[in-house]
Amino acid sequence: MSKKTIMLICSAGMSTSLLVTKMQKAATEKSLDVDIFAVAASDADNQIASKTIDVVLLGPQVRFMEKQIEEKLAPKSIPSAVINMADYGTMNGEKVLNLALNLIKGA
Repeated sequence: MSKKTIMLICSAGMSTSLLVTKMQKAATEKSLDVDIFAVAASDADNQIASKTIDVVLLGPQVRFMEKQIEEKLAPKSIPSAVINMADYGTMNGEKVLNLALNLIKGA
C-alpha cells in the first residue's frame, strides 16, 4: 500500500495530537506507511485545499461540522467520518487507525 495521509480535525488541534501519536504508534506496529496529522477546525479548509489527503476524521467535539466537511471533500472523493466518542475518549489509536484505513479501502 502506498503512503496514506490521514487528517484529524478537532476544535483546537490540541487533544487530538495525543490521538495522532497513538495512531502513529499503531501504524508503526503494523509496518504501515502513513502520514497522520491533526488540525484545528479553523484551518481545515486550508489543509483540504493544499494537501493530498486520503481520509478525514472529525473529533466528536466538531461532529456538527460533518455535513460541511463532507461537501468540501465530495469533489475530491475523500471519505470522512466522526471518530467514535468512546475510542476518542480512551485515545484508542489502533481502533481510530482501523476506521481510517477501512474508509480508504471503501473509497
